[in-house]
Order: sequence, then C-alpha cells, then structure tokens
Amino acid sequence: MKKLTLAVLILFLVAAPAAWAMGPVNVNTATVEQLSELSNIGPAKAAAIVSYREEHGPFRSLQELTRVSGIGERTVEMNLDLIEID
Repeated sequence: MKKLTLAVLILFLVAAPAAWAMGPVNVNTATVEQLSELSNIGPAKAAAIVSYREEHGPFRSLQELTRVSGIGERTVEMNLDLIEID
C-alpha cells in the first residue's frame, strides 16, 4: 500500500507541473474538455462556448465571451491568463 501511495504521489508531482506549464486555451479551437479545465467553467458552460462559436463564428475578443449564456465578466477575468483567441 505504501508503494502505491508513493507511486501516486510521484505521478502527481511529475504530471502537475506539466499541466500548469501548458499554454493558454484558445477559445476559438478548444474542445469542451479543454474549456472545462478553466476556472468556473464546467461542462455545460464549455458546451455553451462551443455552441456559440459554431453559431456566430470565432470570438474576436475575450470580452465577447460574456455573450455566452452563463459566462460573465468575472469568469472572463478569472481566466484572463489562461485563455486566448489567436
């Protein structure tokens, strides 16, 4: 049991920095799964972002995300360092 716990801990310590080092999520190309990793964005809001993007075309600004149902200015602010539109 100690070996399993140690293995899980080592895996976490190795994988976590790699996840943090990933670049920003491009809201114009990201999948529902990728968008769901953002702060205050669950699967339903992520699906709403993808649906909006498919219906209206790519986002031209990060503030345009607030036009998506359930996405407010606070959510955009919380994710400014994690998202891009390029």
